[in-house]
Amino acid sequence: ACTGIENIDEAITLLEQNNWDLVAAINGVIPQENGILQSEYGGETLHGPAYGPTGHSTAASSAPSSSSAFRHVVPSRQIVERQPRMLDFRVEYRDRNVDVVLEDSSTVGDIKHILENELQIPASKMLLKGWKTGDVDDSTVLKSLHLPKNNSLYVLTPDLPPPSSSHSGALQESLNQNFMLIVTHREVQREYNLNFSGSSTIQEVKRNVYDLTSIPVRHQLWEGWPSSATDDSMTLAVSGLTFPCHRLTVGRRSSPVQTREQSEEQCTDVHMVSDSDGDDFEDATEFGVDDGEMFGVASSALRKSPMMPENAENEGDALLQFTAEFSSRYGDCHPVYFIGSLEAAFQEAFYGKARDRKLLAIYLHHDESVLTNVFCSQMLCAESIVSYLSQNFITWAWDMTKEANRARFLTMCTRHFGSVVAQTIRTQKTDQFPLFLIIMGKRSSNEVLNVIQGNTTVDELMMRLMAAMEIFSAQQQEDIKDEDEREARENVKREQDEAYRISLEADRAKREAQEREMAEQFRLEQIRKEQEEEREAIRLSLEQSLPPEPKEESTESVSKLRIRTPSGEFFERRFLASSKLQVVFDFVASKGYPWEEYKLLGTFPRRDVTQLDPNKSLLEVKLYPQETLFLEAKE
Repeated sequence: ACTGIENIDEAITLLEQNNWDLVAAINGVIPQENGILQSEYGGETLHGPAYGPTGHSTAASSAPSSSSAFRHVVPSRQIVERQPRMLDFRVEYRDRNVDVVLEDSSTVGDIKHILENELQIPASKMLLKGWKTGDVDDSTVLKSLHLPKNNSLYVLTPDLPPPSSSHSGALQESLNQNFMLIVTHREVQREYNLNFSGSSTIQEVKRNVYDLTSIPVRHQLWEGWPSSATDDSMTLAVSGLTFPCHRLTVGRRSSPVQTREQSEEQCTDVHMVSDSDGDDFEDATEFGVDDGEMFGVASSALRKSPMMPENAENEGDALLQFTAEFSSRYGDCHPVYFIGSLEAAFQEAFYGKARDRKLLAIYLHHDESVLTNVFCSQMLCAESIVSYLSQNFITWAWDMTKEANRARFLTMCTRHFGSVVAQTIRTQKTDQFPLFLIIMGKRSSNEVLNVIQGNTTVDELMMRLMAAMEIFSAQQQEDIKDEDEREARENVKREQDEAYRISLEADRAKREAQEREMAEQFRLEQIRKEQEEEREAIRLSLEQSLPPEPKEESTESVSKLRIRTPSGEFFERRFLASSKLQVVFDFVASKGYPWEEYKLLGTFPRRDVTQLDPNKSLLEVKLYPQETLFLEAKE
């Protein structure tokens, strides 16, 4: 009112530059000297108070609509940059719809990465279709495509599982066949003869029918598909269609939704009414003028399709119709409504990581309120409001026009917010709708921060949204701090558990190594004992096999041998001179010195007796009548 600034982004930027000091921000835009406001056009001065209706009227009348009325006289004033433009995408994949909100500086690849997390499909396997322009790849910047605010895309995944080997031949033949589909458009009673190859998918058929009938795939209601055709990615060859010709019927699901152009042609005066202030509506009702007859238009001509079906079994389907009807009435620039139950909206807004949590905005619509058209068209669809809601809120909507839907919401409200909030909404009169509830999730309960009625302005709505966001940000910082501390404690505990686990593994490995070492020692000891026992057995056997030692007074020739061991000991024995050298070797072995390990050496001359022929006699090898030998270990 004081500055004539109507761009909310510019106003917020100026407030941020002045640390949210309202007076400083106003004085920075309107220099004041004795009640004189300096205009930026031709040095002209406008006299009058700086605040109040008169000053506002004069300032506003002298300023062009595209800029602020006044400017700071200091030359160093910064130029306010506008925030990036936000684009909304509704992406359809089979029976799922995913809403994506991105800045226009993002790329097509950014959309695929978001869809990869939502649909659990690798980005490399996706074909993103529905672009209005030519070739588009992952590196294409959205801004270069000159897209509208709201866009509809769809994902195709042509990579199908290979057919089983037993039916591969017949299936390949079916894939090469052409099917004639006779599609009847129920509403206009028109037939289309369409040729498709057997390798085409049901999704492609529905897309082609969309081009012919302008019925979106999600709104198509089909009759005639075989019971085996359960998946839109299925090819016609395996879907069970009758070859070569099959009849199908398509219509629009539920109530048909008017296009925006039809709404503008049929309800021109409605928009005329919506552009006026709420006071005009109140004045009209005071004079007994019906809303539909205010400008000479009959009420029946202004009657629209309901925003939401009565007694809808599935809240997601009800929200889909609400979004479609809202777009039909008020255009594509509107908040992105969460499609799903209220509980699912809670999960999306409140139960993620603290840094990812958002406020929940619940819009309660009422068609019978005179404020509804103004609130929706001028405030809820304002680009600044839409952008702010998209960035900071999860927005969920409900239609309170029908009594059944109203009772259903009050039941949900009592369950989630308590009876006090439900009673507050229950007591709201029809002309106080629509309502905008701002909900903040807390540890133990959900708190309603604000209930905004329909008789408000864009600036007031934005201020109340920002006030709620300020409260939420403070709470979010505490939650982030608590979550970080909890994660730090959990990390410490995990590290301690990991260190303890490593210590246990090290102790177990050490114990196992000791056990292995002991087992190896035991094995070696057993081997050593077995070898000793074997050697002892051999020694005893040799000792027993030796011929008896001849006596000194024997009449036969006797050789006396004296043998020195490596330890310095000596042992002597008498042998018959005719005894073989092998008998000496066996005698030495019986004393524990096998000839395989030791060699028997003579002294004069020095010679290795073990190298001699063991079958020769002692006399032949000159070990007669006596000889001194010594034992030496072989290398």
